[in-house]
Amino acid sequence: MKILVTGANGLLGQHVVKMLLQNSNYQVMATSKGQCRLPFNTNKNFEYATLDITDEKAVHNCLQAFKPAAIIHTAAITQPDPCELDTITCWTTNVTATQFLIDAATVINAYFLYISTDFVFDGLHGPYKETDTTNPVNFYGTSKLAAEKLVVNSLLQWSIVRTVLVFGNILVGNRSNIISWVKDNLKQNKSIKVVTDQWRTPTYVEDLATGILLVLQKQAIGIFHIAGKQGMSPYDMAIATANYLQLDTTLITKVTADTFTQPAVRPLKTGFVIDKAIVELNYQPISFEVALKAMLG
Repeated sequence: MKILVTGANGLLGQHVVKMLLQNSNYQVMATSKGQCRLPFNTNKNFEYATLDITDEKAVHNCLQAFKPAAIIHTAAITQPDPCELDTITCWTTNVTATQFLIDAATVINAYFLYISTDFVFDGLHGPYKETDTTNPVNFYGTSKLAAEKLVVNSLLQWSIVRTVLVFGNILVGNRSNIISWVKDNLKQNKSIKVVTDQWRTPTYVEDLATGILLVLQKQAIGIFHIAGKQGMSPYDMAIATANYLQLDTTLITKVTADTFTQPAVRPLKTGFVIDKAIVELNYQPISFEVALKAMLG
């Protein structure tokens, strides 16, 4: 089965490609805008293509040449502040490019798996089920919801995997996340301020990649919430990280979100109810503590 992955150089993309290649039945075309950073060149089922998903002709040519049976679309601008500051680039990358991929996928009748976010919700009534009403509070969330609607209204067989605050080790390259940020600062004896009034169900990247493969294997249709099973504030995560590494927790200061001047508003309480994924996919995420051990050793 041929699978095309967008955003393959990213944290999630790298892990998705790695897990796909563990199954010899999958032939993987990894794509990203830059040069390949993936360590799989010796695998006979792996190939890489540089692809700018905002280039409609390039997207059509790539999909026509490879003709994947399924597309896993992880590529996006995922940082809320750049999206708020440059709405045109955000929309082009997150929405218009998704339409290009849908159009090209429709020609070859490929299954389409789209990665979305908890930021499609307003954070007033979390944790959220798949059927809860969306209401983004920033432009990033607005763009991801718009792309979701394109997927839902397409003629394709489709699924949408929403996730929350992904953390883990990137295979190749440098990609910071909250755990690595806490570790790096505390090891340098730098004080950090971490919010207590935001609430998430943080997601270990390997759990997320596993959940995506479960959706793919079942060719499941619909929306699935794939996340961790524990609700925590970023401050809780920082303290747990410091304790695990035996670093100085007194360097961590509790603050609220309004301490920071950020272009994009963050929803306060998101997090996901993952019962649907557990029942329909047999999705079983590991605990935050076990994920920390897996990430930090």
